[in-house]
Amino acid sequence: MFYEEKLARLICEYSLDIKENQIVEIRGEVCAEPLIKALYKKILQMGAYPIVKMSFTEQLSYFYKYANENQLKLIPESMMVGAKTHHALIHIDSESNTKQLSVVDKQKVALNRNATKILKDIMFEREAKGDFKWTIAPYPTSSMAQDAEMDIESYSQFVFDACKLNEDDPVAAWNNVKDYQEGIVKRLTGTKIVRIVGDKTDLTLNVEGRKWINCCGKHNMPDGEVFTSPVENSATGTMFFDMPTSFLGVEVQGVLLKFENGKVIDAKAEKNEDFLIKMLETDEGAKFVGEIAFGLNDNIKFPSKNILFDEKIGETMHLAVGSSYPEAGGKNKSGLHWDLIKSMKNGEVFCDGKLIYKNGRFIDG
Repeated sequence: MFYEEKLARLICEYSLDIKENQIVEIRGEVCAEPLIKALYKKILQMGAYPIVKMSFTEQLSYFYKYANENQLKLIPESMMVGAKTHHALIHIDSESNTKQLSVVDKQKVALNRNATKILKDIMFEREAKGDFKWTIAPYPTSSMAQDAEMDIESYSQFVFDACKLNEDDPVAAWNNVKDYQEGIVKRLTGTKIVRIVGDKTDLTLNVEGRKWINCCGKHNMPDGEVFTSPVENSATGTMFFDMPTSFLGVEVQGVLLKFENGKVIDAKAEKNEDFLIKMLETDEGAKFVGEIAFGLNDNIKFPSKNILFDEKIGETMHLAVGSSYPEAGGKNKSGLHWDLIKSMKNGEVFCDGKLIYKNGRFIDG
């Protein structure tokens, strides 16, 4: 239980700073039961009240396979109450079968995501007011290790290192990350025009008036990124994403997006292009940029086909299509939020015409 207890302490004390009498919801698949138990125990010890929503293996695929249109659109009152009243949410990223959604009807997925985006909107609005916190944390499984092309022991060590649980004091380690990334945030604050240049890439975004966010282990564990939500109608040009990503169990590679007036007007992919296009048709907001970010976690060096890790890879950038973040000033709403990743080892970023980032590193200045 060493890993589970150490991660539970990091999440409850550092990521969420749980207080007495708060209601904390834990969501996870049955394969993550050891971590769920550790979280449940820690939350009780902190004087808060844990609510566990544990799903059985491949429950989500059952839902999309057998639910009718009315069921896909239905939002139970209990889910609305939870979104409006729970103080914190811990989502455990752990699946016995990471490919469980690879053959489900993607139109049903899009319909359900569009219907349930009201829950996300409620939680984001409460978060902006300081009434709600959330975090996502991993628990390794053989399926996740297979996606990363690793054995389970090596993959568990990869997860352990990425979360800085190998440090004597993980909380202190993440506080150091917070301080370093705060310097980057200060440097980017006040920027108006961001231009990203690289392989098959020349994209311009307007970030004037938007807030850059320091992601240092509060929402995601592992973490290590700085992001903002660009002005919705500003994205112009093209961006090529050379790292594979897996979304809803479907792997997509070699994505090339062309933007005009903030909106995707052409989308191509070397693998699973049809899936990419279907997801961009989730709703009107799905074709707009919800996020642009720098990946800064040098403990994560290669894609594992898990976005929780891959969007943090050092020397990368990622762009998300779909919903934006109100805390960054974003106004785009969508049932989709899909992060696509680009290596920047041979890329450049200009802010208001000045080169600030080259070959995966910020330039001193």
